[in-house]
Amino acid sequence: MKPLSGKVAIVTGASAPRGIGSAIVRRLADDGASVIATDMRGSLQIGGETHHRTELLHALSAELLETGSTVMPLNLDVADDDDIRMCIAAAVTEFGRVDILVNNAGSLAGSDNFLSTMPDQWETSFRVNILGPMMLSQAVIPEMRKVGGGRIINIGSTGSLGAEPGFGAYTVMKHGLVGMTKTIAAEFGVDGILCNIVCPGYIMTDMHAAANERLAKQAAVGVDEIRKQRYATVAVRDAGQPEDVAEAVSYLAGPSSAYVTGICLPVSGGVPFGI
Repeated sequence: MKPLSGKVAIVTGASAPRGIGSAIVRRLADDGASVIATDMRGSLQIGGETHHRTELLHALSAELLETGSTVMPLNLDVADDDDIRMCIAAAVTEFGRVDILVNNAGSLAGSDNFLSTMPDQWETSFRVNILGPMMLSQAVIPEMRKVGGGRIINIGSTGSLGAEPGFGAYTVMKHGLVGMTKTIAAEFGVDGILCNIVCPGYIMTDMHAAANERLAKQAAVGVDEIRKQRYATVAVRDAGQPEDVAEAVSYLAGPSSAYVTGICLPVSGGVPFGI
């Protein structure tokens, strides 16, 4: 039997084909979970091309259904009450329970020099990176209590543990996500609900590639030079892959981590502020 057979998971921010969210969906589905793969409505820019998030979610679902996995695509604005109620209702109606929540959706709004970051960028960053995970966690905890426990896994960053210039609001919010993780762990461990945060370093996603391009433009150098400069701080001198993060989530969602809660787990290749 697969380790997550009979379990139901919700994963946010899952539409990008080369993203941490879609890699997590694939891994949890492979582990036997029924997965609700969600993302916001609207478009996504990848390599200069426009893609519709809903279409990407349906493509991911179709891909995994062909392998025998159970994946439901669903549009979800993580900080919208109505969307959250609809998502939880869909999980309970279709699968009867919620066991795992992976708060992966994130926003790089406000990733700029601290003095240049505007209030609306702080508000957007807060809404996606803090308010959304909080509201979803509040919504799933009662459902997890009904089945005797569950796992909430937040996706932070090595920026949750330290700071890198040029990522002001994002870094602040990811530090806040650590505090939320530890609070949930402390308050709901008695209910069998474990909460941990995975802190990826440089992971080769579409978002990471876009960040490299932005930093290269600001520094008036090539992307290869920016990559060289950034990865010089990594012990293994390279970026990781989305599957590396999905592996950590699989561990925290599965039976092997039954006595693990409130931790920050870096998946960073040894970034100094993430070791």
